[in-house]
Amino acid sequence: MSAKPVGPTTLDLLLNAQLADPHGFLGMHAHTVGGAPGVIVRAFLPQACSCEVVDLAHKPERRYPMLQVAPEGYFEVFIAKHTEVFAYQLRATLRSGDIRQFSDPYSFLPTISDHDLYLFNQGNEHFIYKKLGSHVREIGGVPGVTFAVWAPGAARVSVVGNFNQWDGRAQPMRPLGASGVWEIFIPGLVEGEVYKFELRDQSGNIFLKTDPYGTYFEAPPNNASIVCCTRRHQWGDSEWLAQRAAKPTIDRPISVYEVHLGSWKRIVEDANRPLTYREVAPLLAEHVLEMGFTHVELMPVAEHPFEGSWGYQVTGFFAPTHRFGTPEDFQFFVDYLHQRGIGVILDWVPAHFPRDSFALPNFDGTHLYEHADPKQGAHQDWGTLIFNYGRHEVRSFVVANALAWLDRYHLDGLRVDAVASMLYLDYSRKEGEWIPNRYGGRENIEAIEFLKQVNSLVHTYYPGVLMIAEESTAFAGITKPVKDGGIGFDLKWNMGWMHDTLRFFEKEPIHRKWHMNDLTFGMLYQYSENFMLSFSHDEVVHGKGSLLLKMGSGHIPEKAASLRALYAHKWMWPGKKLLFMGCEWGQSREWAYDRSLDWHLLQYIDHEGIRLLVRDLNQLYRNEPVLGLNDQNTQGFRWIAAWDADNSIVAYLRQSESFPDELLVVVGNYTPVLRRGYRIGVPRAGFWRELLNTNSEYYGGSGEGNGGGLMAQDVPWDGYSQSLELVLPSMSTAVFKWRKEG
Repeated sequence: MSAKPVGPTTLDLLLNAQLADPHGFLGMHAHTVGGAPGVIVRAFLPQACSCEVVDLAHKPERRYPMLQVAPEGYFEVFIAKHTEVFAYQLRATLRSGDIRQFSDPYSFLPTISDHDLYLFNQGNEHFIYKKLGSHVREIGGVPGVTFAVWAPGAARVSVVGNFNQWDGRAQPMRPLGASGVWEIFIPGLVEGEVYKFELRDQSGNIFLKTDPYGTYFEAPPNNASIVCCTRRHQWGDSEWLAQRAAKPTIDRPISVYEVHLGSWKRIVEDANRPLTYREVAPLLAEHVLEMGFTHVELMPVAEHPFEGSWGYQVTGFFAPTHRFGTPEDFQFFVDYLHQRGIGVILDWVPAHFPRDSFALPNFDGTHLYEHADPKQGAHQDWGTLIFNYGRHEVRSFVVANALAWLDRYHLDGLRVDAVASMLYLDYSRKEGEWIPNRYGGRENIEAIEFLKQVNSLVHTYYPGVLMIAEESTAFAGITKPVKDGGIGFDLKWNMGWMHDTLRFFEKEPIHRKWHMNDLTFGMLYQYSENFMLSFSHDEVVHGKGSLLLKMGSGHIPEKAASLRALYAHKWMWPGKKLLFMGCEWGQSREWAYDRSLDWHLLQYIDHEGIRLLVRDLNQLYRNEPVLGLNDQNTQGFRWIAAWDADNSIVAYLRQSESFPDELLVVVGNYTPVLRRGYRIGVPRAGFWRELLNTNSEYYGGSGEGNGGGLMAQDVPWDGYSQSLELVLPSMSTAVFKWRKEG
């Protein structure tokens, strides 16, 4: 093609870092001088004092000295008799005296196809993270790094870093048609280079931005992106992945241990630093296996500048935080747990992003990722911004982010944060502070469609991966399949059950009889969704007190008894389980993100007893099919007695048509009064073994119980023809299993 004419206007634009299409000017182009055909080579090298074009097509190579046209470092040469462009390099003598020979970044074709860009602009390029961002590549035998960024509102975009002295004039990027994507391949760059994008907006303002698709970042306050390959780790979890894909059902035991990596354990002797990904992997795996959890759930590990946000204000959506190591270190962590049979779920935050100026806000001088109107684009509660889910390229970004975590890091689930804030346009807003949807309603149609899309794609590409909604309202169909008109999540945190149950156990025991509905109400809607019962980090922070200290009145032994009773009730109730770290032994203090858990408490029976109970509850949950394989069965739960509010006693049955000989009876006495001779009806005659009693001395209780079990009596009670005459210890939950005769 013919080159653009050399003129002061074009050159001035280049020298002033205003040239929008540098590849159309720099590099080698067919050119004619005085009617003679040839090629012209132009280069802008601010650090060079001289430069030559090296013809690689000839042996020995030919060199063509370039004329320095501008003192800022602009060089050019016309080479006659060449009617087509040819392979070449530039050989520059730098002002430092060093000589460098290198391939010209402006001699390479685009690395992103028109088809890729079409799908991206359409919102259907699910793997755009493989194209945008920085990637170590080899093109035509030349190693280097490609950079690409979406910035349709920018007048000019450059990639800057130590490799070009952070000079935005040195490596301006090319626009790829009307896609809004800017791209460049820089030969010779390697992994580990730090970089940012320098953008010039339409008003002439210049600012630096980190890479939205960056995979690794510097520590604050610099926050530069780092070129990083995420494909180097040699995975050893193929057996785990195959097993996961072969059994995608959620009808299985799922008991999750929620972890904040920065505070699970810290090295006090080493400036109180947190453990790295590689250090924590064996310790956490050992603890999880001992406790019987099936999964760990990590509070967000995506890059974030402020530790006090706990990771929920993300600036590097595609990057595991640098605080605990490299992306490869995080891959080691996941791989290590997988090889020991432990799933890894990640808290994922697609609902909002912070206002840090170096990241997504006002990215190209326009409201690119967020809505322009704060009535749509700002979270008033959190001081953050809301993604514009109706913009195709933004949807591609967020969808690709979910898939990238599953692809690069083999994660087994995403717990989606703050789903309620995505579903409703008026979330936490007063009248007049929000804009209705196109039908006049309060539902965020674009966000709902996004959630359906991401859930569908995750299940399509990664069968067996769990999508879990942290959703606090009664929005219908959260866990209903998309094909049936639902949102498509696998599980939903049961926030109502959590609040009601804690409210009951927080009451003074003498007052609990007035609040039995808090304990029983959850069964009215239990099977409306696929629920996970969660006691998460949110319940033990911000002045709410620890779970242990929430437990009614009394000293630590009494509170420990109440917490043990609560945990047994939770594990026997239908639904998957989640428990925040430290709660498994009843930590007394609230959780703090910048200090280690109080592991020393395990020397005391009140705390060690709680830990032993949680371990045994997990084992019971995993071994008893009427518990672990029975969560969605509407016939799997039946009240036996919920009438004795005066004594705060409940009893219920766990059963299944699939396991007719497996019957569990659960009885809870939630006052500090020992009840002897208390009668409960049971559906079958025979021996009922006491599987578990939270008052056992083994768990720190007083030891009263039922001697390991007892025979049913032919005394009709609670609608059954048989019954058990029980000893109900104070503040306890007991579990009995029917034993088939013979």
